[in-house]
Amino acid sequence: MPYRCSTHFVSAPDGTRVAVHNHGADLPEAARERTLAGRPPVLLTNGIGTSENFWRHIVGNLEQDHRVVHWDYRGHGRSDESRDGDYRVKVHVDDLERVTEETMVRGNGRPPHHIAFSMGVRILLELYRRRPELVPSMTLIAGTPGVPGAGDPRWGSKLALSATRQALRAGTPWVPVVAPAVKAVIASRFADPLARAVGALRARAPREDIAEFLDALYRMSPQAYWHTLRGLTEGHAWDVVPTVRVPVLIIAARDDVLVPLSEVQRLHRALPQADWLQVDDAGHAGLLEAGTEISEAVRRFLLIHGLEAPAPR
Repeated sequence: MPYRCSTHFVSAPDGTRVAVHNHGADLPEAARERTLAGRPPVLLTNGIGTSENFWRHIVGNLEQDHRVVHWDYRGHGRSDESRDGDYRVKVHVDDLERVTEETMVRGNGRPPHHIAFSMGVRILLELYRRRPELVPSMTLIAGTPGVPGAGDPRWGSKLALSATRQALRAGTPWVPVVAPAVKAVIASRFADPLARAVGALRARAPREDIAEFLDALYRMSPQAYWHTLRGLTEGHAWDVVPTVRVPVLIIAARDDVLVPLSEVQRLHRALPQADWLQVDDAGHAGLLEAGTEISEAVRRFLLIHGLEAPAPR
């Protein structure tokens, strides 16, 4: 879906340019920045490999009266590949910290309400660990503080996680070799029906949105994706959860095969004061499959918690 937004870049110390997009609905470009500056800010943090159209329902709902901003991880969207080849979680948290501060400077000076999807949940919780004053409230969608099994004391979970790390490490040299074949599958007409057949997509996932996502995934650097995935398996942020003292909305998809419902329920048990929404007949692409329901829940959450009050002059 085409967006009416302006894009600028935030530079990291290693020279990597991170793309930041400001959504402005139908505002004239000349007046967009000035008009948006006084609105309550909302900052969207992606999942790994996610294309920007995953946010289209939330953007469409909030951009009329909020300053809605989203950003691209290194090697994703319009951001550069990491200049120093580093895709660890810490590096993405560094980038989110800079993007958050820059969003405040360009806006009304207030930290934004953060909405994080999938991998973004881990990144956002790590930012809260480091700079809680930058995270006054958060919505956590289809994600957990670590990969499934992380932070779980059971022996079987630890063994499975260790095996996953070893497999990813062993597969790293093969990424350039295998990437062309994977891209060929992604670009083929079989990618969408295959994802539906294995349950990664539900029947109501819009085909045009999935085609846009697959196209973005096809154009993404395989090395950036792989090393970001490897970084996610190292460490976790489960120890951050008990320290959270801000309003939180947790959203889970009943039929998610990538981040199982049980893992998101585990997060809710660890954060019982959080608001909760479970969407049915939706998987990991729930932002597209149940986008209207999710975006309306986010708006209700903002209203209930008084997060839409106009900024003081």
